Amino acid sequence: QVQLVESGGGLVQPGGSLRLSCAASGSFFRINVMGWYRQAPGKERELLASINSGGSTRYADSVKGRFTISRDNAKNAVYLQMNSLKPEDTAVYYCNANYIRTSGYPTDSWGQGTQVTVSS
Repeated sequence: QVQLVESGGGLVQPGGSLRLSCAASGSFFRINVMGWYRQAPGKERELLASINSGGSTRYADSVKGRFTISRDNAKNAVYLQMNSLKPEDTAVYYCNANYIRTSGYPTDSWGQGTQVTVSS
């Protein structure tokens, strides 16, 4: 099973930047897609960005051009560089990994979440 631990959240002023990190550990055969989601109070969790093992990325329109997802396969880590942050980016940010268990079955794992607050 994969365990995901996020870090890097915090309080930032509008227009500022933050970099989130997520490290995967545990027993697995392969991690396929890793992604970042967020959930604001009273809203559904939304997918922000994803990256596959080959480095191909996809972004939600709300963050395209401001956020950049990257991945270090050797470290089983994924990152989210967030620039030009807005108050509406305030949310709990979650890391997700779609991976293949040692048994060969695919499944997903979630991190515990990290709070990002954008406020002056």
